[in-house]
Amino acid sequence: MNLIQSIPRSPKIKMEGLVMVPRMIDKARAYNSNTLGDYIFPCPLDKIILKFLDTDHKEFAHKAKGLTEKEISFWINKKCIHRSKDDKDRINNKALEQKPDTRESLDRFNEIRNKINPVVKNVTTWIELIELEESQIPPQIP
Repeated sequence: MNLIQSIPRSPKIKMEGLVMVPRMIDKARAYNSNTLGDYIFPCPLDKIILKFLDTDHKEFAHKAKGLTEKEISFWINKKCIHRSKDDKDRINNKALEQKPDTRESLDRFNEIRNKINPVVKNVTTWIELIELEESQIPPQIP
């Protein structure tokens, strides 16, 4: 995957019931081939999922390099063998609802959002900002 020329999958797409995983696969493959561009792997949202999976970005990148999507799905399923649907829902909500949590991150968030579209104020989570930035959702003007 070359993220200099394209974008990763939406953070809302799930694999084995977890958001972010297909996007993380795209970013890990770009990481492995030194084609991340402006993307960050692991970003703070990735770290939420990695911690839930009890793994780190190096192991995840290694799996993304050597396994097919079906094999990664099997590995994720195995990592979540003792996790309930409620556990997955909680971690998904944590990632989906993650907002800037410091003054510095809020300033950075607003700066990025305002560069994209200074009129948009309803984008408040990091995933909404990602989608806005990647034009995966149309901007809504209040």
